[in-house]
Amino acid sequence: MTKREIGSSGLYVNPFAFGGNVFGWTADEKTSFELLDAFVDSGFDLIDTADVYSYWVPGNKGGESENIIGNWLKKSGKRDKVTIATKVGKPMGEGKKGLSRAYITQAVEDSLQRLQTDYIDLYQSHDDDKDTPLTETLETYSDLIKQGKVRAIGASNFTADRLKEALQVSAENNLAAYQSLQPEYNLYDRAGYEAELEPLCRENNIGVITYYSLASGFLTGKYRSQEDLNKSQRGGGVKKYLDERGFRILDALDKVAADHAVNPATVAVAWVIARPGITAPIASATSTKQLNDIAKAAQLNLSDADIELLNNSSKY
Repeated sequence: MTKREIGSSGLYVNPFAFGGNVFGWTADEKTSFELLDAFVDSGFDLIDTADVYSYWVPGNKGGESENIIGNWLKKSGKRDKVTIATKVGKPMGEGKKGLSRAYITQAVEDSLQRLQTDYIDLYQSHDDDKDTPLTETLETYSDLIKQGKVRAIGASNFTADRLKEALQVSAENNLAAYQSLQPEYNLYDRAGYEAELEPLCRENNIGVITYYSLASGFLTGKYRSQEDLNKSQRGGGVKKYLDERGFRILDALDKVAADHAVNPATVAVAWVIARPGITAPIASATSTKQLNDIAKAAQLNLSDADIELLNNSSKY
């Protein structure tokens, strides 16, 4: 594996990120520790989480994922082996949301405490906040970088226009600039990223760390009918993919997977990795077997013919 730099941040990571959204949701602490150990032992280093994970679970209040990662960092002593990416901005309860100076300043301290670390490698704006001036947000991030609490910053769920505007504000005011973008991107969901975000990111050397890289599990191939939707807690989010184009993509994945003797999920993630301008796709797993299957993507060399078949099957 060859490491890739996240934008111009000086942070280099292997091209597959573990999605920490499952920690404290579909993976308990014991399982999460096993997954994190297996991930790092396989040579990977980028762990993506957010303060809001997993706020949506009944009884949770947010911060569960960061807490588990923090406990693992303390127990394993592997802080220097990993790049921790977390996010701020999604609603976390009464008055807790957005990208104001006051909120970020408090939220970063909360994340550092939960993660049991002195610094966050990549701190990301989880959502755009149009109620807060970009200058205020970026000045706050600049201060956190100067204080050594954050090494680099990134954006998630930004439109191309707003990301471009943020980059201009950083350049004009000599402020820290977003080094990465986290968009939804996979073989099925292509248009939203490819149309405007991809050219902007490539032109400005913005690292791209994709989420929903397996389309909520659809691209693993385990959901092929309405009946299959009951197979997991995430099945409901897969229903929209069960159409002619979705089945065409699965057929192509099946063929390429058979040619390489791997699973469809491996191929789906390898396709994202092979896309020019991508730093690392995020995928989550709830068992070490799932993780090992997906992780093979980082060493799977898809041929031009493989990529052409997958591109054609997923045309939009």
